[in-house]
This record gives sequence, structure tokens and C-alpha cells, in this order.
Amino acid sequence: MLITIKEISKNPFILKDKIFIYPTDTIYGIGCDAKNEELVNKIRKIKQRPETPFSVIAPDKEWIKENCEISQNAKFYLNKLPGPYTLILKLKNKQAIANNVSFSSTIGVRIPAHPITKIISKLKIPIITTSVNLSGDKFMTSLDDLNQEIKSQIDAIIYEGPIKGKPSTVIDLSQDKEKILRN
Repeated sequence: MLITIKEISKNPFILKDKIFIYPTDTIYGIGCDAKNEELVNKIRKIKQRPETPFSVIAPDKEWIKENCEISQNAKFYLNKLPGPYTLILKLKNKQAIANNVSFSSTIGVRIPAHPITKIISKLKIPIITTSVNLSGDKFMTSLDDLNQEIKSQIDAIIYEGPIKGKPSTVIDLSQDKEKILRN
């Protein structure tokens, strides 16, 4: 099912219990309800990524504050959201995500500067966010880049044309000193 942001804005709840591709402020992502262990496992199989942690798009900053430890450094970066950042934070509420999302005491969180954020906010749940590609392959920037094996295993594509971005900057804020893991 190919849909637009405008169409999904009218009824974002059709994404519940689905694996879907969506645009962000950086590149296209593949996601699902980050609390649904079965769907998270399906994304792991689709991406051929059995053990690497996934990040989530948080429904809002309040969700991040409720479920993650926010240091002084983290407050600074939290104020930069929405934006092209993934913040690695200590997870204080393990029930906020499925057990197979992170495999550690930390979680990567994003809030993109993009209309997809409003849709996720309406859903009120965290969504898995990972690039649309098989592990190690080039990420999707347009439908022309979409791997057919991936396409055959998803339920919906929210498409808005080519995106000329790069993956988000990843900043580890789980320790005393911040560390940029990807820029």
C-alpha cells in the first residue's frame, strides 16, 4: 500500500500492527510499534540485523523525559529536537520498548523535523527507526532504491518523493562525556 503523508495524517492508526516505510528529515526509515516484539523481530529479519540495537522515534519530548535519564548534556541536545539527531540515552523504563529493540540499558531516540513526527505523536507510541536497506547496503532515498526483497515484506509505504539526505547524527549521552558516534 503506497500512501502520502496527507493521507496517513487523516488516519495514522492504520499503521498500528504494521511494518511500514516512512520519510524523515534525513532519509527513509522502516519501522513499526517499538513495543511489539513480534514486529520488531520481523524488521530484524527483513534487515538481516539480528543483534544490533534499533533506535526509536519518540512520540514527543515528554515520552523521552518519562522513559530516559536526562543529564545536563542531554537537556542541551533535547532542546535541539526536532532535528537530524539520534540521542543515545540511558533507558529508565524498560517497559517503554520491547525487549528486542536495544539489548542494553540505553536507547537511541529521535524526533525528526518532519511531518511524520506529528503522525507518530498521534499514535502515542515509539516507532522503530532504522534505514531502509539490508544491513551494510546503501540506504533508500527514493522508491528506485527500494530493495525488492524488503518491499515484499512490508505492509505500507508512506512516500513523498526522493530525499537527498544522510542518516542522522548519533550522539551518545549515556556517559558523563558526550561522544559523537556518527556525524
